[in-house]
Amino acid sequence: MWIYEKRLQMPVDIKKRDPKMAQNIFSALGGADGELSASMEYLQQRYTMPTDQSIATLTDIGTEELAHLEMVSALIYQLTDGASIEELKKAGFDPTYSVHGTGIFLADPNGVPWKASYISVTSDPVADLTANMAAEQKARAGYEHLLDIATDEDVRSVLRYLREREIVHFQRFGETLMDVQDHFSTNRYFFMKDED
Repeated sequence: MWIYEKRLQMPVDIKKRDPKMAQNIFSALGGADGELSASMEYLQQRYTMPTDQSIATLTDIGTEELAHLEMVSALIYQLTDGASIEELKKAGFDPTYSVHGTGIFLADPNGVPWKASYISVTSDPVADLTANMAAEQKARAGYEHLLDIATDEDVRSVLRYLREREIVHFQRFGETLMDVQDHFSTNRYFFMKDED
């Protein structure tokens, strides 16, 4: 089912180290509204979707969120690559460094590890799709907040791209919600097969 291309969805080429910005970007990685939460939520919700379109949409967007997780990890890595212990401490990374070194650990900016309780799976397609639309808006707002504090244009271009994808996902979930509501409002007739 999966085909992996050994390249990022959008190139990430950060030339200037900035551990503090990297710490802030952890919100998009392992925070409650981050890319890991979105990918896990959508890929699990797809199993109880009632239409081919709704299953396909959750599969497509859930997979794309994994690609975004990879981009965010690349951002964090490149912003911290080669940083001294003093630079990491100044940025507030010393608690994380003491446990994980310079590894990209799935956590929020405060070092709180990602939790499965961040995701919502109700088996109610309308509830799940509505929650997904809200999640995409929260992620968009999060990227806008990161854009407010980012100063490096290489970082900003990646954040803008990710923000725009959240807008597209919101729109696709809205279309999918209409598809599911149409599915539930249509009179469906079931016929018994004659037994021989």
